[in-house]
Amino acid sequence: MDLSDHPVLCLGGNSGLHSIGVSMFIVTNNGSGHSVTGLRYKEYQLQDFSSWFLKELNNSRNWERLKVCLVKSDDCNNLSKKYKTPKQYKSAKLSPIEAGCCRPPSQCGYPAVNASYYDLTFHPVSPNNDCKRYKNYRAVKCYDCDSCKAGVAQYMKTEWRVVAIFNVVLFVVLCIIYFVGCCARRNAARSHSKA
Repeated sequence: MDLSDHPVLCLGGNSGLHSIGVSMFIVTNNGSGHSVTGLRYKEYQLQDFSSWFLKELNNSRNWERLKVCLVKSDDCNNLSKKYKTPKQYKSAKLSPIEAGCCRPPSQCGYPAVNASYYDLTFHPVSPNNDCKRYKNYRAVKCYDCDSCKAGVAQYMKTEWRVVAIFNVVLFVVLCIIYFVGCCARRNAARSHSKA
């Protein structure tokens, strides 16, 4: 996969989207994700995230930009190459983006023909609007679904948390280096004044 097509890297080119990622460490809840019986991965819901973040994510310009990245990344269409049988697919541990954007929510009940295609002749009884939004087409999938937005939000939360932790560690290391440098300079000045 071309890394320039990766959703998090797509975010870096837009200052509004970049601010979403930086703030993710602070404004997201810790316990997002809901287990589904019989599946190894979690499904995500928009109400698991802060209202400020949802406003930014639901901004149509921001979402269109993210959606282009998701379609170009081809993560959804590669699932059928990774998981050859429906049984392998059902037992797979999907990423938040794969779980939210590449498939309809489990409550829709659409039977999986393979990892990239669902039998949409089944009529779901779920009131979830994502059931109607999902299509098997490569450029559509569930990219306009709330479950996809929630999956992207969870993915960004995880990625930006790693970045934030790295930044804190880097800050501590730089502070130590600065402190050691100041002490060395002070000792050198004392030694020079005594001489």
